Amino acid sequence: MAEEARGAALITGASAGIGEAFARQLARRGHSLVLVARRKARLDELANELSGAHDVAVEVIEADLATDEGVGAVEERLRRGDVELLVNNAGFGTVGDFASLPLDRELEELDVNVRALMRLTHAALGPMTEQRRGGIINVASTAAFQPIPRNATYSATKAFVLHFTEAIHEEAKAHNVSVTCLCPGPVQTEFQQVAGIDRSNLPSMAWTRVDAVVDSALSALRSRRAITVPGAMNFAAASSTRMMPRFLVRRIAGAMFRDAGR
Repeated sequence: MAEEARGAALITGASAGIGEAFARQLARRGHSLVLVARRKARLDELANELSGAHDVAVEVIEADLATDEGVGAVEERLRRGDVELLVNNAGFGTVGDFASLPLDRELEELDVNVRALMRLTHAALGPMTEQRRGGIINVASTAAFQPIPRNATYSATKAFVLHFTEAIHEEAKAHNVSVTCLCPGPVQTEFQQVAGIDRSNLPSMAWTRVDAVVDSALSALRSRRAITVPGAMNFAAASSTRMMPRFLVRRIAGAMFRDAGR
């Protein structure tokens, strides 16, 4: 998406963390916004702040993307054809031995991280390819590059997002649509608290500022790159998994998450 277009951007999971940072940066750049999340009060507060500070139109959609109804409402909005940037950011993780975790929550994780992202990508691509303009950022994680014991469902969903987005990137570029997969490492947001991850287990150099993550994604989208991994340490770690035997990759990942959630 050409930055000069200043078209509407729809952001899922916009009430906090990376999604909120996307909203703030895009509003500063003059884009109108469609903010999607479950927590309407937080969306309304953010919408009022950004519309007043940057003189942009901000629309709010309260939607639970674990439900057909919630995803359907956002699909309907995307099919109107005026959204030039979709940021599929909504998602969450769970931590623990898979056999001991509630299956309903694991399936909900699959619904939000995979099914909703796929459906919204499909809804956005129709108008974008027809109009031959637009962009999609799908938020994955450095967890996408290896299986992670005690984080099995999350890492598997993000591997799907990475591979799916790479494939769609190749398909969409023939229609002048840019599709990028954002794969951040640890970011100081409420994600870790929700997932039950102890932040103290991760070295300080592994953390990336949320604004730097958003900058990396928007730069990659403009440059029509399929993947961006913000942070030199995170990029090196993600790249190194291609050179190591898989048994070693999963053992190292398992050791890092051995005490996660306990």
